[in-house]
Parts: sequence; C-alpha cells; structure tokens
Amino acid sequence: MVDLRSATDEHLNTARASAHGRSAHLLVHDGHLRQTLIALRAGEGLSEHNPPQAGSVHVLVGRVRITAGDEETEVGGGELVELVHQRHSVSALEDSVFLLTTVTGLPDGDPTV
Repeated sequence: MVDLRSATDEHLNTARASAHGRSAHLLVHDGHLRQTLIALRAGEGLSEHNPPQAGSVHVLVGRVRITAGDEETEVGGGELVELVHQRHSVSALEDSVFLLTTVTGLPDGDPTV
C-alpha cells in the first residue's frame, strides 16, 4: 500500500531541492499498467514526448499545463484528465505533484488491459 500524502510531500521536497526541479517514482507496475508519481517545481516540466496507448493525469497538488500542438489544458489539484493521443508536454504552473497512469505494450487496437 502506498501513502500518497506522504509520497507527495517527500517527492515535492525532493523536486524543490533537485537541480532539475523534478522527482518521480514508479508506484505500480502490473502488466501493461504503470502508475508513476511525478513532482515538478514551478516553471519546470517534461519536454514533448509520445503519448502512451492510454493514460491519465491526476493532479494531487498544484497546477500543471498539458500542451499538445495548439491545445493547452490546465489541470489543478484534485482534477483528473485523460491524456491526448498525440505528442505533448507538461509544465508546472506552480509546485505540483501528479499521478500519471499509463497503459502501454498492448497490440494495436487491443482495448484490454
């Protein structure tokens, strides 16, 4: 069992102290499912990258912006958003921690996990 409150505090403190302004920890790795806790210091982010086959971002604290092409989505503490199916980046508008849930490695078109 993972205590998300403690993990959030721990990784936010680590991100604040890090030269790169971030901290991440894989919490769940079960078959095709991954859940990763990611902390970003305000102004830091994850550069543009390919999307997983399916995924979501649940912001635990703070506020992040997800940018995909010309579209921007801001997600705040307590909010959950499905990831877009195109290259995207994530930037922290304030010190933030989010739970990234992804499904990868399925054969194309396979909707099962």
